[in-house]
Amino acid sequence: MDIVQQQMLDSFRAARQGVAPPPLPGTHDREVLRSIRARIRAWTATHRPPLA
Repeated sequence: MDIVQQQMLDSFRAARQGVAPPPLPGTHDREVLRSIRARIRAWTATHRPPLA
């Protein structure tokens, strides 16, 4: 099953149950990438090697 078929199935199930449909694929990609980048920056800031 590809992502389009999964989205259609999830939307159908949500409509049958009367709940909000799931977000479209790729809707939150930028937010996720920004949070990952922020976590990496925070980790590298706290784990810098000592100055020689």
